[in-house]
Amino acid sequence: MDQKLHDFYALLHRRDRAVAAPELRPPPTRRVGTIVLTAAAIVAVIVAAIWLGGTIGRTTLATSTVELRRDPLPSVASVALPPVPVKPASVEAPPPPQSAMVVPSAAEVLTPPAKPVPPSQTAAWIRYAIPAPPKDARPRIAIVIDDLGLDRRRTERAISLPGPLTLSFLAYASDLPRQTEAAHRAGHELLLHVPMEPIGKLVDASPNELDVSLSPDEVLQRLRWDFGRFDGYVGINNHMGSKFTADSASMRPVMEELRRRGLLFLDSRTIGSTTGIDLARELGVPHAARDVFLDNDVSTAAISAQFAELERVAKRNGSAVAIGHPHDQTLDVLQKWLDEAPGRGFVLVPVTAIVKDRGMTG
Repeated sequence: MDQKLHDFYALLHRRDRAVAAPELRPPPTRRVGTIVLTAAAIVAVIVAAIWLGGTIGRTTLATSTVELRRDPLPSVASVALPPVPVKPASVEAPPPPQSAMVVPSAAEVLTPPAKPVPPSQTAAWIRYAIPAPPKDARPRIAIVIDDLGLDRRRTERAISLPGPLTLSFLAYASDLPRQTEAAHRAGHELLLHVPMEPIGKLVDASPNELDVSLSPDEVLQRLRWDFGRFDGYVGINNHMGSKFTADSASMRPVMEELRRRGLLFLDSRTIGSTTGIDLARELGVPHAARDVFLDNDVSTAAISAQFAELERVAKRNGSAVAIGHPHDQTLDVLQKWLDEAPGRGFVLVPVTAIVKDRGMTG
């Protein structure tokens, strides 16, 4: 009996659970609504995530763009000027020594060009000329040392030599007023050494060189910047310039400006096809040309041989112009030559004296 009652109650219990079970599940309409709401929530989350991701990406991109724009371009002062490379002896003169060069600042290199100066009653090449001994039968020699101003120690050594030498200072060197004033007080004549484009484009004449690609106005702008670097020079000679001096169209505005300012032109003759002398004659610019390079080969023996050649040219023509550079070997041989040349019958004169002697006064 007890077993039957137990089975009966168990049957009732299973039936109650079967009846109550459907009430525990939500009705069909409620299930559909729940699914729809869940799906909508998921979609909303996905859309929000996409929107937020795009916003963050755009913000990051905008931020990085702004930062890129804030990065300043490198200034000229941060770009070291390249050392003047060695030039082939047959084309350009040797470079100045590298050991103690003082590179000009960006402010100096980028200073606006000097304004043109009004013409003077006395031409500058005469006004600033160093007096020369009276002309006699002895051969006269002018020695020009150019590429000066960068290497201070060797520049000072050249200035300390007995004169009158003709010292030519690179237009882009630093502290030129002080250096050139010291040279003038020591009795030397001054030239402005103007950088001009060489044939070899791997060689840079300077940050402000005169190039054949420039318009006449651009050539004058750069040239006038050079003219404003210091005072007291009698004229210019070209630094490198084997390409520029061979181009008459490029050289013409240079010669016209020299004529207007009353300055002379010393052609360094870095190339045989230079047009400098012909244009100077045509336009009435006082001029001379280099006869001997002293130190294409920077060895004591070679430089001594070039001084001997200089003496031969001077004896043959009555005068000669030599160009050398502030190498230790050149200055050593020059110092010895200056002591001995008068005893051999030669007279040292500034370059303006040679211009007058040769009648190349414009």
